[in-house]
Amino acid sequence: MSLVEIAKIYIDLITAEREIPEEEYHAKDRMNALRTKYHEALMEKMREEGIDFSDRFDATHKAFEIIKKETAHS
Repeated sequence: MSLVEIAKIYIDLITAEREIPEEEYHAKDRMNALRTKYHEALMEKMREEGIDFSDRFDATHKAFEIIKKETAHS
């Protein structure tokens, strides 16, 4: 998968998780596990492509930037 594809899935998971009601804790747990998996894939792909990030929060911020740039070019 490309960096853009991974970032898009990761951002979609963040957005979807926010829409799950708090009382649906099983669904939130599953979504969190999937989001974590894609976050790790995102950071690994960023390292492969030489994109620097200071921590996981910075990597998330950069994922949003990647998607924003990709959307602007579409």
